[in-house]
Amino acid sequence: MEKLFFKSPLFLQNLIISLFNTYLYSKRYGRKYKKYKKLFKSQDDLSFNELKNIQNEKFIKFINEAKFKSTFYKKFYKNIDLSTIKSISDIHKLPILKKEDLRKNINEVHTIKPKDGIISKTGGTTGKPLKVVFTIDDTNRRYAYLDNFRGQYGYKLGKKTAWFSGKNLLSKKDIKNNRFWKYDFINKVRYYSTFHINENYLKYYLNDLINFKPEFIVGFPSTLLEIANYGKRNGIVFPKNTIKAIFPTAETVSKEVRQILSIYYNTIVIDQYASSEGAPFIFQCKEGNYHLDIRTGVFEVLDHDNREVNQGRLVVTSFTTHGTPLIRYDIGDMIKKSDSPKCSCNNENPKIDKVIGRLNDYIFSKETGKINLGNVSNTLKGVEGIIKFQVVQKSIEEITILIVTDETFDKKNEKIFLKNWRDRVGQIMKIHVRRVDKILVEKSGKFRIVKNLIS
Repeated sequence: MEKLFFKSPLFLQNLIISLFNTYLYSKRYGRKYKKYKKLFKSQDDLSFNELKNIQNEKFIKFINEAKFKSTFYKKFYKNIDLSTIKSISDIHKLPILKKEDLRKNINEVHTIKPKDGIISKTGGTTGKPLKVVFTIDDTNRRYAYLDNFRGQYGYKLGKKTAWFSGKNLLSKKDIKNNRFWKYDFINKVRYYSTFHINENYLKYYLNDLINFKPEFIVGFPSTLLEIANYGKRNGIVFPKNTIKAIFPTAETVSKEVRQILSIYYNTIVIDQYASSEGAPFIFQCKEGNYHLDIRTGVFEVLDHDNREVNQGRLVVTSFTTHGTPLIRYDIGDMIKKSDSPKCSCNNENPKIDKVIGRLNDYIFSKETGKINLGNVSNTLKGVEGIIKFQVVQKSIEEITILIVTDETFDKKNEKIFLKNWRDRVGQIMKIHVRRVDKILVEKSGKFRIVKNLIS
């Protein structure tokens, strides 16, 4: 099928994509989708106690069902009497599920056969990809939740949408013709490749995006940032009153990136966190604050000794993963709780300060400790001429910074850039700066600004 697709003429490729997507949507938006969407909408104004009751009820039901249906959890909970777990306050009685344990035992974790559900594959940017299976019911729930969230800003399937994700859809002929997208004309979604984002092609992306006039943009913020920066560098103004909202996916969005995207595309940027594995949802409200949606799961913030902390690694239990149950799953991300959990948006789901990102999205210095993603991004402050950069750490003594530059990058800007790095990593660490023509994205289509390859 893949060979046939790439050998087909463009109109046939677009037809295949349109029909295939329509088939997928028939599964995602199945018979229970509307019921769940209506339910989520009706629960938007629930009190914290009401939300907590829903969470507790779902939690008890979910862990018992997982032990009953999953071969893995039968063994994993062999010596645990689940009747002693009366509420979420007893969750510490259950062991934590590591990502490697999930990978090794994935077939035994499944409660249904892949052919009876919907398969989702993780990107594999930090290890071997995972293949999880969702039940049709859980898929309906997850899309109902997403559409209820995005629907607050006018989105629904069928409205013109530009989608930037890790789909490999381009042929050699497409690249030769500077055409970096395919179109689902039935559902009005244009899919843009994230594998060809470089200085030679950015003008074609931007021009087509302007001409396409989407109402919504969904996708990797790093890709949208590069297109926006190209437009700014070349004086290309994005038309106003075109895009109603940008919904970033798959990557952590800093305040600086959100601001650039919002200003350049003349719209709001509304973030939301989940995962390909099926993590419960974290959403950004209209006030710009992040909330843990406790209807969709349990969120624990733990330190290395598995004690509750204000900022730490995220361990999740997701109520929409009946096909591949995730219970106390160490997902590999970090979040920071809020000191003031109440929000003026009136949604009583707990507020957090921010989603920090992946645990290995940092550089480690012997002098200064961890330099997280936000501080790495801020090394561009006061620097002109760097189009894109990536920092790679293979040892504790040194880092290599790959930079793609334009003609405005000179010795003065290099000096400022290096000073910014010295302010963060100290004076001992060796810093190698290498100019390159391009920096490759991962197999998933994501761009990683930090590649921490040390243990």
